Amino acid sequence: MVEDQVKENQPVENQPEIEDEVTVTNTVEESVAVVDEPQVEESVAVNSDVVVAEAEAEESFVDDEINEVELSVEDEQIVEDDEDEKQESQPGEELLLPRDTLLSAGIHIGTRMKTLDMVPFIYRIRPDGLFVLDVKQTDDRIRTAAKFLSRYEKSKVAVVATRMYAHEPVKTFCEVTGATPIIGRFIPGQLSNPQYSRRVDPEIIVVSDPRADAQAVKEASKVGVPIVALCSTDNEFAGVDFVIPTNNKGRRALAVIFWLLARQILRERGEIGVDQDPQATIEDFEAKVTREDEDT
Repeated sequence: MVEDQVKENQPVENQPEIEDEVTVTNTVEESVAVVDEPQVEESVAVNSDVVVAEAEAEESFVDDEINEVELSVEDEQIVEDDEDEKQESQPGEELLLPRDTLLSAGIHIGTRMKTLDMVPFIYRIRPDGLFVLDVKQTDDRIRTAAKFLSRYEKSKVAVVATRMYAHEPVKTFCEVTGATPIIGRFIPGQLSNPQYSRRVDPEIIVVSDPRADAQAVKEASKVGVPIVALCSTDNEFAGVDFVIPTNNKGRRALAVIFWLLARQILRERGEIGVDQDPQATIEDFEAKVTREDEDT
C-alpha cells in the first residue's frame, strides 16, 4: 500500500451531525479510551527467554485491566442510553435472535472512530457521533463463520481473548464447543515458537479484538493460520481473513456474540437441533462485574 493509501485508512473521529453542514477531521485522538496492547518482539527459541517475556508482560497487565474496566463501564452506559434505538426491520427478515434482543445487548454500538475497512458495515451515525453497525450483516457473518469453524477439529480452533471482558465469553465458548482458549496476555511465541512449552498449534484462530490481540494476529499470519476477528468501527483488517462486525468491547455484547457463534457451531455439527439452544445461557457467557469493577 502506498503512503497516501496508508494515511487514508487511518481511523478518523466522527463529529456530531450539524444541519446543513458536516465537518470531518482527518486525524484526532480517540474519544473512547482503547488501550493498545504493546507490541512485543518475538521471543527467541529458548524456554528461558520466553519465561522472562511472560514475567515482564504480567507486570503491566494489571494496568491494562484497570483501563479495560473504565472503557467497558463507559460502553455499558452507552448501551443503556441506546436501548430505545431501533434499526428498521426488513420484510421477512429472520435473525438468530430477535432484533430487539440484539439491540438491547448493544452489539450494534461502535465507537466515534471509523476506518475505511469498516465503512461497508456501518448502518448510520448517531447525533452524538457514535457509528452504528448493521445488525443484519453481523447476523449473516456469524452464520458464515459458524459454518467453516464447524468443519475444523474442535481442538484445532483457538480463541484469543486479551481484553478482560472477553475472558469469560471465550472461556465458556471453548467449554461449549471444545475449542482451545488463549486467555489473558498473549505471550510471544505461543503460535510461532516450536520450542515454547506452552505453544498452541491451531488450524484457525478467532480473536475478540484484532487491535488488543495484535500479537496473536501477527503470529497467526506468520505461520499461515486463518484468522476470524470480531471488529468494531475502529478496527482495521490487516492480517484478518474474515470479519464479524460487532461491538467488541461491551460486556453484554461479547456474551451475546460468542453465545450465538457457539450455538450456530453446535447446530452446524448436528450436536443440537436447528431450533435448540446450548445448555449454557447468555448469562453464563457474560463477564461478571465485581464490586471493585463497579467502583472503578
